[in-house]
Amino acid sequence: MHSDLDADEAWERLRASHSNPPARANTGSRRKTYSAALEQAQQLFRAAAVVGPATSPVLAFYGLSQAGRAITAAAWSLKGEDWRLNTHGITSKGFHLPFPDIEIRTDPPGTQGSFVKVSEVLDSPVWETDPVRLEDVWDLLPPNLNYPLTSRDRLTPLYTSEGSVDEGDHSLLSVFVCNIPDRIVKAGTRKVLADFLTAYAAVAQHESYSNVGASALPNYVRYDHGGGQLAMNWLMPEGVGTGFDGMATMAERQAHLRALTRGYAGGRYFLPVLGSMKRDLHPLMAWWAVLYTLSMLARYEPAAWGKHINVDASPHAVPIERLLERAINHLPVLVADTIIEVST
Repeated sequence: MHSDLDADEAWERLRASHSNPPARANTGSRRKTYSAALEQAQQLFRAAAVVGPATSPVLAFYGLSQAGRAITAAAWSLKGEDWRLNTHGITSKGFHLPFPDIEIRTDPPGTQGSFVKVSEVLDSPVWETDPVRLEDVWDLLPPNLNYPLTSRDRLTPLYTSEGSVDEGDHSLLSVFVCNIPDRIVKAGTRKVLADFLTAYAAVAQHESYSNVGASALPNYVRYDHGGGQLAMNWLMPEGVGTGFDGMATMAERQAHLRALTRGYAGGRYFLPVLGSMKRDLHPLMAWWAVLYTLSMLARYEPAAWGKHINVDASPHAVPIERLLERAINHLPVLVADTIIEVST
């Protein structure tokens, strides 16, 4: 769905912002950091694009890390010297474990580590000492939908779009929720769907969905390749409705959808809440956690990393290759969109 993102156009947008930095990055040391960090980020991503998977995660991660400094420099929510970053703010352990089971932890909230501070700006959770498995964060990335690391049941992003919002004669937010896993669609029952949606806090708040038959089973639209989508409805927030006869306008319904979802390169996604987290991870922070882990593995355990990227021996080699290719194309777009997000 996002394989053809225009990274060059995103870099053009970012470079154009150097001469007129957004929000709090428009003066002083924040302005200097904003421009210098973005320049470093672009050069690191360009370098990552011309090397192989043996070294590209190191370059791509540090490119994203420098982009994070531009994000905090621009962020309206960070005042004084609170925008400055030090340390990574995230750790990975268990490199002796199977690749999907590598453990990721973060520093506590309120600290100045890069992962923690950028997460704070984006209203994205940290999880401290409770480890999260690499596979679980890997599955949060939309481009990984067709690249599972194991055969376990997965919690993957559920796609929707503002363009699919129904503007009917009612005051509901009605959209298609897409990419529901095949195991849920095949089961076809209300209970299986309800149990699945407990991990998706925003979807679980729905008021109703399209159903069929005497037992009101979910009326899925099935995909030829497996899985499907379902038309679902949410009540609008109390007091929202400035259209005809008090109904919500299209703009109000789309705004409510944005409040329920995370954006990713023009699309909207319902994301699961992992473990003890209080809400869903921002997609940029899911990328951050995955790339950090791959970069640490490549940097400090190069022999083990070499085994993981060996296409003759590792089932993870091709998914890793595809992830690193998408990082080069997707992250500049996400960084440009995120800077707008924190600047408005």
